[in-house]
Amino acid sequence: MSGFLEATALNLTRAIGRALTSEEIARRRGLLQALDPRVRLLGVLALVIAVTLSRKPMVVATLLTLAIVLALLSRVSLATLAKRVWLVVFFFTATIALPALFVTPGRAVWRAPVGAVQITGAGLYTAALLVLRVETAVTFTTLLVLCTPWSHVLKALRSLGLPQELIAMLAMTHRYVFLLTETAGQMLESRRSRTVGALRGALQRQMVTRSAGVLMSKSFILSEEVYQAMLSRGFAGDVRLLPDFQMRRGDYAALAGVIVVGVAAVWWGR
Repeated sequence: MSGFLEATALNLTRAIGRALTSEEIARRRGLLQALDPRVRLLGVLALVIAVTLSRKPMVVATLLTLAIVLALLSRVSLATLAKRVWLVVFFFTATIALPALFVTPGRAVWRAPVGAVQITGAGLYTAALLVLRVETAVTFTTLLVLCTPWSHVLKALRSLGLPQELIAMLAMTHRYVFLLTETAGQMLESRRSRTVGALRGALQRQMVTRSAGVLMSKSFILSEEVYQAMLSRGFAGDVRLLPDFQMRRGDYAALAGVIVVGVAAVWWGR
């Protein structure tokens, strides 16, 4: 059976595969993987703030180059970044920035042969800066997620003072997303194995709608069962991990270096 159901099952399988790839990258021996998760979190936050505050494309491009160097030193494939970050973010951000090329006042660098449509230098500058900013910021945050297990990210957030209710919500959401994705894939695969021939588009959509309803019902039942199981095991609202974080000299040096780079980028990018 081809069509909507098959495409949905394929996308669900790809989502699970990307998650497994992220876990595999986090276990590699690399620069970011060797640092304390709190250092990675604070460092990425400082660099993202620097990207946001910088107003010069050259400074933002330099930070993007730094992100690429960090990816190589952390054994993250540039092909992975290109497929999962750069291409997607470029098309999405370029769509948003496109009107700025024509509506921003300034000296025209291109005029349409017919009509008053023109691209201004200021508009080109604004659009390029927006695309560079988003690409760089998303690259840094993606490196954090790829090089750090999600449980360590949550513990680092908790150690920095985030409420335990928010941490628990993020942890459960992350777990349920992949659990329900796998369940949905199994349901669609089961339906596919019991179907002979091609189905009409309307019937396929009805089947997907019914499957979504069943999946939602299962999620409610499962959430209640998991919550009761957690309470019976002494859950009091705080998520705890066995490994303890420990700062070393290299972690302090790396954090200081990142802060210096961030401050310098903001200063030169004013």
